Amino acid sequence: MDMSDIARRGLVLLGCGKMGSAMLAGWLDGGLPAASVWVIDPMPSDWVRAQGVNVNTPLPTAPAIVLIAVKPQMMGEALPILVALGGGGTLFVSVAAGTSIASFEHILGAGTPIVRAMPNTPAAIGRGITALIGNTAATENDVTLAQELLAAVGQTVLLESEEQMDAVTGVSGSGPAYVFHLIEALAAAGERQGLPADVSMQLATATVAGAGALAEAAEEDPAQLRVNVTSPNGTTQAALEILMDGATGFPGLLNRAVAAATNRSKELSRG
Repeated sequence: MDMSDIARRGLVLLGCGKMGSAMLAGWLDGGLPAASVWVIDPMPSDWVRAQGVNVNTPLPTAPAIVLIAVKPQMMGEALPILVALGGGGTLFVSVAAGTSIASFEHILGAGTPIVRAMPNTPAAIGRGITALIGNTAATENDVTLAQELLAAVGQTVLLESEEQMDAVTGVSGSGPAYVFHLIEALAAAGERQGLPADVSMQLATATVAGAGALAEAAEEDPAQLRVNVTSPNGTTQAALEILMDGATGFPGLLNRAVAAATNRSKELSRG
């Protein structure tokens, strides 16, 4: 990524909790000078203060980018200080859940280039995935720049419409919790079959993490990887007959779960 324009004009980070700090660490590691970053946060961590960035100081008059990473309930209080930067010269990128592009346009002006993004919590260790969509004022270069910035915390995907953001919430935004619960349930099932709790949890955690890494690294799709593990009439087939049952298995369960999260996201975005 060409950091020269950002380094010259500056980057403003509104909110620097876990997600903001993970992104900041990636940008600094990528060569962005600390002096070119302004952090606005009511309770900055000791780590943020130690990075040499500008913390809660007057902002540059025309920064290249403002990245909004505050919690949705803080948005109303935080955004007004950025109104003067709206209008077209500064790209706004939001990773705030549930806040629509229209909400930002209402405050910042319709001519403001805005990219809305939805990362997930593995971004905190650089293993996230972020979905992005720009408004009509955001150019292709703006969206590409937002992608490059968010690549600091993992993979990125582009959406065709903002309406798809609710489904993204249901799949990848909330999805880590589904996987954590899978680990919990798998470990508990191992205990019921006679394993010590700590051994069963270690087996379950490493199995889920390892299978996910294999799914990312392999050329085959997950369906083929599943077939590769499944011997005819073997142990895996016995388990999959339960898990893949059309009425009670994973497919129906996850369809209902993702639909529930997607619908709740729609409700929250409507306020």
